Amino acid sequence: MPRQFFVGGNFKMNGSTESIKSIVNNLNSAKLDASTEVVISPPALYLPLTRELANEKLGVAAQNVFDKPNGAFTGEISVDQLKDINVNWTLVGHSERRVILKEGDEFIARKVKAAVEGGLGVIFCIGETLEEREANKTIEVVTRQLNAVAKELTKEQWAQVVIAYEPVWAIGTGKVATTEQAQEVHAAIRKWLHEAISAQASANTRIIYGGSVSEKNCRDLAKEADVDGFLVGGASLKPAFVDIVNSRL
Repeated sequence: MPRQFFVGGNFKMNGSTESIKSIVNNLNSAKLDASTEVVISPPALYLPLTRELANEKLGVAAQNVFDKPNGAFTGEISVDQLKDINVNWTLVGHSERRVILKEGDEFIARKVKAAVEGGLGVIFCIGETLEEREANKTIEVVTRQLNAVAKELTKEQWAQVVIAYEPVWAIGTGKVATTEQAQEVHAAIRKWLHEAISAQASANTRIIYGGSVSEKNCRDLAKEADVDGFLVGGASLKPAFVDIVNSRL
């Protein structure tokens, strides 16, 4: 069975009540590729509003989740709290949290585990910096990030994970991995899934690309065999997001 194409929209720390309403209403009324799963991720403050406004064809994700169920963790949000407001996805491990907030591989892996065990779908972000790419350490870095999660999940639990390969040097810079660069890393990730997890996980796990994805480059990237969709940043705030969702039409 072919993997369902997946397009996520990460709003990051952008938006207001009015702009969120505008974005969601535009997506609700747009003719979106029915074969593509679409999940949007607004700031935590706007999750209830987004879930209330979004129709059934749109999934909603938190941008982060904590690894503990409750307690004295000021500013954090738990898996159960997300489920309480009917939010069934979360991003984990985005490079901005890895770099700016110094989140390590093991902490991120624990958050993936908490989310999966709590019944959430996880968009698990991995990727290398420019220095690591120039040192030919891309595969080493993404394998290290993947191995941390592999220690926490069962083989079956990978069915709840979408892997987002986002080269850090391409996020918000306007630089995009070439189709060949993206496919090379995606193929390496799929090989890792086969060897480290299972043949089933390799065949079924969706591996999506993120990093300055736009309506101009998405169609060529979508043609690659192991590119199963996109995690879109700035462009998800614009009407052009619809064109990215429909990149295979």
